[in-house]
Amino acid sequence: MLSVVIPFGPVRLRAFSMLKLAFFTFGICVLFDLAAQPAGKAPLPDPEVIVADQQKFADALAARSGLKAADIMATLAKAKYQQSVIDTMTRPAESKPWKDYRPIFVNDRRINDGIAFYRENRELLERVEVTFGVPAPMIVAILGVETNYGHTPTRYRVLDALTTLAFYYPPRAEFFKSELAQLFMLKGANFPYDIDDLMGSYAGAMGWGQFMPSSIAQFARDGDGDGKIDLWNSLPDICQSVANYFVAHGWEKDGPIALPATVAPNARKIEPGGLAPVYPLQQLQEWGYTISEKLDPMRPSTLLEVEGPNGPEYWIVFENFYVISRYNKSPLYSLATFQLSQAIGAAEKQ
Repeated sequence: MLSVVIPFGPVRLRAFSMLKLAFFTFGICVLFDLAAQPAGKAPLPDPEVIVADQQKFADALAARSGLKAADIMATLAKAKYQQSVIDTMTRPAESKPWKDYRPIFVNDRRINDGIAFYRENRELLERVEVTFGVPAPMIVAILGVETNYGHTPTRYRVLDALTTLAFYYPPRAEFFKSELAQLFMLKGANFPYDIDDLMGSYAGAMGWGQFMPSSIAQFARDGDGDGKIDLWNSLPDICQSVANYFVAHGWEKDGPIALPATVAPNARKIEPGGLAPVYPLQQLQEWGYTISEKLDPMRPSTLLEVEGPNGPEYWIVFENFYVISRYNKSPLYSLATFQLSQAIGAAEKQ
């Protein structure tokens, strides 16, 4: 839960050398901490290199945002390096096979909690469904997978997580620098929170729906009309923001998401390069992949193969499945969210 905080005021430094010393001291402390960690950890960059990189970041952000570079650097100086963020980033749950990934999110407890959440908030969820065209069970499933309906504790300060990934994780440094920059630019009348205190995931995602700073800026909605966006405590804001995200990425109202495919013995082996629906459904059927439902043969689709408990599973997936993947690019994430929404929706129809 997010508490109300007092906005931080400008911090003025007498000389850059003082700030450089602070960062150097911070870097030395981090290196001492690293020495106590198990062998095999990659050494951290030179503290002076980090300071220079952060100064470059601050200058560029200041030039385009109107913020002061010294204030940006002063805030970055409060960030704490988190080795566990790097560790988690290098071994995400999505690296598991489907047979091990599915039980994490599609299980009796998460289904039952989702049904209970739906019933407790039926009026709101169905109103959002009518407004945006995104099924209520899908909105519930996103909240279930992302934060277990708001019950998953947030372990990291967003500032710590994004700073760690922006300056200590080269494979995706540019992406996380962009998100860190957006974090600095979020603060305003409709997002009146001090970035020093915001809590989120190891990747810097926030709220029940786990929105990155750029997603908050582009897609978050003030659903309760109180003049601010609260993705921690306002269910109207949370549910409308998730639905708006889907619509903005091309959600098709009443469109299919995914269907299990029957594979002919002589089916053509295909390996799609992604989840974008690039094949007419008829083409997949001619290649030996068929579904039980009748759909427009020209509807765009693609094939998904996952490792199930009894061997390969094949799914034909459509545009709405691809839209779910815009939330998280892993096909396992999209499939788990879809199946969780199916289970919740089926219970509501009984």
